Amino acid sequence: MNRMHPAIKPVSRANPGQHIVFETRDAFDSDFNLGSKPEDVSAADLNLVHPLTGPVFIEGAQRGDVLAVTLLDVQPDDYGYTVIVPGFGFLRDRFTKPFIANWKLNRKEAVSDQIPGVVIPFNGFMGTVGVLPGQPEVATILTREATLQSAGGVVLTPQPLGALPSDVCGQNGSSKNECLRTIPPRENGGNMDIKQMVVGTTLLLPCFVDGCGLFVGDVHFAQGDGEVSGTAIEMGATVTLVTEIRKAQAAKVKVPHFEGGDQLIRLAPTEFYATTGFPLKAKGQIPPYHTYLDSQKIGPLENLSEDLMLAARNALIELIDWMVGERGLTPEQAYVVASVAADLRIGNVVDVPNYAVSAILPTTIFRK
Repeated sequence: MNRMHPAIKPVSRANPGQHIVFETRDAFDSDFNLGSKPEDVSAADLNLVHPLTGPVFIEGAQRGDVLAVTLLDVQPDDYGYTVIVPGFGFLRDRFTKPFIANWKLNRKEAVSDQIPGVVIPFNGFMGTVGVLPGQPEVATILTREATLQSAGGVVLTPQPLGALPSDVCGQNGSSKNECLRTIPPRENGGNMDIKQMVVGTTLLLPCFVDGCGLFVGDVHFAQGDGEVSGTAIEMGATVTLVTEIRKAQAAKVKVPHFEGGDQLIRLAPTEFYATTGFPLKAKGQIPPYHTYLDSQKIGPLENLSEDLMLAARNALIELIDWMVGERGLTPEQAYVVASVAADLRIGNVVDVPNYAVSAILPTTIFRK
C-alpha cells in the first residue's frame, strides 16, 4: 500500500504478543542501486512514495484503544541511498540539481563512494509506521488540508496515479478521491521520521478502526534530526516488532507518543562540532522562508521575531559552510551528510526576539 484509507483490507492478522516480521521496500519504491546517477533521481516516480507493508489486523484491538508497538529488530538490506530531489528539502532554493549518494550497508556502518572519508554508524528505525485512519478522520483530514491548500499552503491531495492498492485507491478505485498521501504524518502516525524510535522504544498509536491496521515502511539506516535534504539513508529492511493493546486509552493518547529507556543516551555523539542560528535575515527580504538568506551577506541584517524556521535554516547553512571549508566536502555532499548525521536542536523559545537553534554534527563520522 502507498496510500491510507479504512477500506484497505488487512493482508495478515496477528495476536498481541506475537512477533510480527515486516519485509519492507525503500521509500521511493525504486530501482536505485550502487550504480545509480543523479539523472535516475530526476526520473523517479514520486507517486509511488511510500510503499508500506501491511495493513496487519491486530486481534482484539478496537477503535478507541491504543496500540503499543515495540521495535525489536531492524535488519538492513545491503544497499541504501540519500538523494537531493529538486524542489524538495529544507534548502530547496539553494540545492536545485539532483544528487544521489549510494551507500553500502551492514549492521555496523554505511559508506559511499560519492562521499569518501565519511562513515555513518547504523541507527535503524522505521521512518513510517502507523495505523489506518477511520472514516471520520479521513473526512476531517481532507477538509483541513483543502482549507490549507486554499490559503496557499503546500498540500499533497489524493492522487490515484500509481496508488496502491489499486482497487481502493487507484484510478478506478472505490475510494480514489479519499486515499491519503503518505508524505505528511498525522494523528494515526505515518511518516514521522523520528530517529529516536530505535530498537527498544515503544510507540503508542490511537486506533481508529477495529484491528488498528498496522503498517510499516520507509525504514532508515540513519538520519539526523531534521532529515534536511528530504531523505535519510533510505533502504529496504526486515523489521521485527511486537504489539500490546491498551484498552480504551485513545482519549488520552490522541496523537502518537513513544517511550523507552537509555536509547537517547546511546544516540548522543562522543565528539561533535555545532553551529547556532538565530532569526536574522537580509534587510528588506520578505517570506517565503527559503528566500531569506540568499543575499544575507550583501546587506545589513534585521530580526524576524521568534522564528524557529529561520533560526534552524541559519544554523544548517553555517554547518554546511563549515563542512565545505574545514572538511573539504562539496555543498551537495555536506547537505547530504547533514541530512543523515546532523541534529537540529532547539536551544530556547523564550529569549525574544532571537530564538536559538543548534546544528550538531558528530565528528567521529570523518575518517582519513
